[in-house]
Amino acid sequence: MKPKNQVANATMKDVAVQAKVSTATVSRALMNPDKVSQSTRNRVEQAAIAVGYLPHSLGRNLKRNESRTILVIVPDICDPFFSEIIRGIEVTAAEQGYLVLIGDCAHQNQQEKTFINLIITKQIDGMLLLGSRLPFDASIEEQRNLPPMVMANEFAPELELPTVHIDNLTAAFNAVHYLQNLGHQKIACIAGPEEMPLCHYRLQGYVQALRRTGTVVDPHYIARGNFTYEAGAAALAQLLALPNPPTAVFCHSDVMALGALSQAKRSGLRVPEDLSIMGFDDIALSQFCDPPLTTVAQPRFDIGREAMLLLLDQLNGQVVNSGSRLLDCELIERGSTSAPVNRK
Repeated sequence: MKPKNQVANATMKDVAVQAKVSTATVSRALMNPDKVSQSTRNRVEQAAIAVGYLPHSLGRNLKRNESRTILVIVPDICDPFFSEIIRGIEVTAAEQGYLVLIGDCAHQNQQEKTFINLIITKQIDGMLLLGSRLPFDASIEEQRNLPPMVMANEFAPELELPTVHIDNLTAAFNAVHYLQNLGHQKIACIAGPEEMPLCHYRLQGYVQALRRTGTVVDPHYIARGNFTYEAGAAALAQLLALPNPPTAVFCHSDVMALGALSQAKRSGLRVPEDLSIMGFDDIALSQFCDPPLTTVAQPRFDIGREAMLLLLDQLNGQVVNSGSRLLDCELIERGSTSAPVNRK
C-alpha cells in the first residue's frame, strides 16, 4: 500500500503541486539547483521524495531502468574499523557488476544535498548504511519512496530495515566476564557515544556482567569517547585520575583501546601487569601494537558481504524482511590482558 502522498508514476507536475511551486521551478531546483534559493530547493527535494518522483538520468541503463550503482553511507571514513566491511561490500557488488560509491557522514551538513540529488536523479539503485541514521531527514512514509536500503553493523529498529550485525550485548558481557575470570574486580569501561545503539548494547553487556557477580556499577568507572585514538587516551587519563583507579579497562573499540594503551605507557604503567586493556573489533593494527590487543573479533568482511547480498535480493525483486541477521563473533586473547598483579 502506497503512502497517502505518494503518486503512482509521479510527474514533475505532482512535485510542483506538493511543493506549491511551478513546474519550471521544480525543473530548475532539480536540474540547476544554483538558480533557486536554498529553501525552495529543500521544499522541492522533499516533495520529490514524498510523491516518489525519481526522474531517469542519462547515464542509466534505459532498458532495465537501473544504474548498477550502490551508495554506502559510512559514519567516518577515517575509522579503520569500516575498511573490511567496505571490502566485503565491494567484492560482493563487483561479482554482480555493481559499482560502489562511498559517502562519508562525518561531514554530514556538506554531503546531505549530494546524497539527496543522487536519489532524486536515480543515479543509485540502493543504499547500505553502516551507521544508525539516514544521512538526511526522511519520515517513515518518505523512506518507503527511497531506493532499497540495508543496514550493516548497526541496529536501529525505528528505521525498519534489514540489518546485519553481531549480538553486541552478549559479546560485551563475555568480554567483561573474561576479565572477571582473570581475577579483575575493578573493571572500567571506555564507552562510545551515547546516541549510538551498538554502544548502548555494549554498555548494557558491561553492566550486566558486573551485576551478575554482585559488583556495584560505579558510574565513575564509565568514561565516554567518540571512537578516536585521542578519545581513548583522554578517557583513560580520566579513569587513572580516580582515587581508586581500575585494574582493567573494557573499550568499545580497538581504536579507543589503542589510544588508552598509549596513554597507559605515557603514565608509566605496564600493560598488562599494571593495567589490562581489552578492545573490540579486531582491526589489523590490534595484532601489531605492543603488547598485541585482546579484543572481540567481528566478522567485518562477512557483515559487508551479507548486507550486500540482502540488498541484491531486494534489487532482484525478492521480499526481504526487516530486522536482524546476527553473525558470530570471537574473543581473541592476546598480550594486553592478564591477571592483576596485586589483587585487592
